[in-house]
Amino acid sequence: MRSVVVASLGLVTFAGFLAPPVHASPAAKEVKRPVAEGYGGAVATVDLDASKAALSVLRQGGNAMDAAVAGAAALGVTEPYSAGLAGGGFIVYYDARKRKVTTIDGREAAPRAMTSTAFEGIPFDEAVTSGLSVGVPGSVAQWDLALRRYGTMPLRQVLRPAIEIAEKGFVVDQTFHDQTEQNAARFADFTSTASLYLPGGQPPPVGSVFRNRDLARTYRELGVRGPDWLYGGELGREIVATVKKPPVRKGATRNVRTGLMEVSDLRAYRALERPPTRVTYKGLDVYGMAPPSSGGSTVGEALKILEALPKVGLHEYLEASRLAFADRNAYVGDPAYVNVPLDRLLSDGFAKERACLIGPRAMAHPAAPGSPDGSYGPCPSGAAEGSVPEEKKEGPETTHLVVTDRWGDVAAYNITIEQTGGSGIVVPGRGILLNNELTDFTFGPAPGDPNLPAPGKRPRSSMAPTIVLKNGKPLLAVGSPGGSTIITTVLQILLNRLDFGMSLPEAVAAPRASQRNTAATQAEPAFADRYAAELTALGHTLTDVPGPPVGEIGAATGLEFLRDGRVQAVAEPGRRGGGSALVVSPRR
Repeated sequence: MRSVVVASLGLVTFAGFLAPPVHASPAAKEVKRPVAEGYGGAVATVDLDASKAALSVLRQGGNAMDAAVAGAAALGVTEPYSAGLAGGGFIVYYDARKRKVTTIDGREAAPRAMTSTAFEGIPFDEAVTSGLSVGVPGSVAQWDLALRRYGTMPLRQVLRPAIEIAEKGFVVDQTFHDQTEQNAARFADFTSTASLYLPGGQPPPVGSVFRNRDLARTYRELGVRGPDWLYGGELGREIVATVKKPPVRKGATRNVRTGLMEVSDLRAYRALERPPTRVTYKGLDVYGMAPPSSGGSTVGEALKILEALPKVGLHEYLEASRLAFADRNAYVGDPAYVNVPLDRLLSDGFAKERACLIGPRAMAHPAAPGSPDGSYGPCPSGAAEGSVPEEKKEGPETTHLVVTDRWGDVAAYNITIEQTGGSGIVVPGRGILLNNELTDFTFGPAPGDPNLPAPGKRPRSSMAPTIVLKNGKPLLAVGSPGGSTIITTVLQILLNRLDFGMSLPEAVAAPRASQRNTAATQAEPAFADRYAAELTALGHTLTDVPGPPVGEIGAATGLEFLRDGRVQAVAEPGRRGGGSALVVSPRR
């Protein structure tokens, strides 16, 4: 059913998307529903089986962190091209008992043998499909730390739903088929990948049941042996062997570079609990992920810039995004290697100075970074032009889930293996795709770039799991996949909800545009149809979203806490096949 809402952006209407298709489980055909309201806990993911896995943990008495890990593990089965135990991610978590927001960094790291020039001169696509791109996995260490500090269940228990899905299988939907087809040529060049994801040499057909029994065995053994099995044990040795000698098909002509990872890199890896970013926006507290993610800083800076303006509309949204991305590119990297001026980037003074540059027309491209030096004066006379590196190809990689429980704890969790399909390399006999996270580094040469590779360094991310508090209590949680478009998707959803009068389902469904300090703003077709004339008159240039899938930006999930203790869980109604929102109980 198509929905239409009225926004304050020039009082024009947003067209929503058609209701999502069926995504059945082998046991019964069930329809994914993008919105659910109720009590006792809620979850939203891109996938029905993953949402059911998280919900089952809530119904067993687990809390939001238990359910978030269960959901992430299930996504490693049903969304293996976006998530998995050989990947990483970021969790933003609200602890209701302590009334505190914290974050857990499970970002992958570079091996100790990696240098700043490791990717120089290598074509991007060639770097992706290689052992060289594989970062030290962070997900399992993140799950372990998250459960020990904030969970109530052991890892072996929260892995059970994912094990069941992997063993019994799930029904292949159009999105899984299409993503397999898009990766078929490179998957075919690895014996282990082809045998799993190209049965009979072809992508699994829509409606067939896909099983990953190797992954079920891997999860089961991980639950018994614990994280050390990966971080220095036999599973870790198998991953390193695959990275250093990818199982390339005999006769394949692809140039597959070997990787640098050693077992010692796995032993040295640690997931980290970090303070979140925090900004106030119109009386609300907005918490996000701090570096090495640029999500919290860039969303936060853009919000502060917008708050300093007399009005907020689409033009202002695009310009604030442009400026915040200029500063992201100049200053944000792994804080263990780069002095990130985070407090100053998020300060009122710096925001006002940057807001001065936003006029009635789009500014010159590219915008130059500002100077977050703590000394802010009147508006400068003009905007200097900066420079930006050539943009890497962006896609729908990564996934995001949100969970809340009966006690009011909230988890917003971005999980990733980077590109859709990661490096394309499956660990033989283990059923897990290796990440290509290290291609998130700047390839160079780029002297002074905060995101150049280095030994042990974590590449800069755009993941932006976000929790919004009102009067110290959760109001919203939201996040999205989509490479660097994650930042603009989260920002636009927040503005849709907080400034433009939309409900959260309307805010998620509304057509999107993404300006990341580039010459043209990527825009979904419905956005361009509605706003191209207006924005072009102001000096903006809109361009198509290259995809895949063509014309789509993000696949968000969110939660909102309504009156009377109700929770509203929200997923996409159409993008990426639509998502799944569930609640523990529709009634008290």
